[in-house]
Amino acid sequence: MLTALGSVGQRVEGLEGGADDYLVKPFAIAELVARVEALQRRAAGPPSILSLGDLTLDRLARTVRRGNTPIELIPREFQLLELLMLNSPAVLTRLMLLETVWKFRFDPGRNLVESHISRLRAKIDRGDDPPLIHTVRGEGYAAWSD
Repeated sequence: MLTALGSVGQRVEGLEGGADDYLVKPFAIAELVARVEALQRRAAGPPSILSLGDLTLDRLARTVRRGNTPIELIPREFQLLELLMLNSPAVLTRLMLLETVWKFRFDPGRNLVESHISRLRAKIDRGDDPPLIHTVRGEGYAAWSD
């Protein structure tokens, strides 16, 4: 929204009314261009095919392959791998994974995350393949390729 109405209430009303952004006149052209580019990046969203080393995850087809080998994942494993790949190489805490994948706002006190990570590793990191899912002691889990 580009407008001369710049009070806090008017800006809040514009954003609550559906505007993705709110820029008050007078404005700098550089700021307008930067805001439009930011909106375009958000609209594009993450790619539909994620890659990490020789691992590919197709978000639309909901398939995973390591090299030429298809990998069958249950829905939670798929969500967990997708989240790790989208955030690679950042470390995600156990609580972040619980909140995002399981929608828990608390720690259920079970080894829920650990057991899913273990099963995911067994399917993804097989044989002589370099490991892609890593534990960062005291912090959480991450996905990266060496």
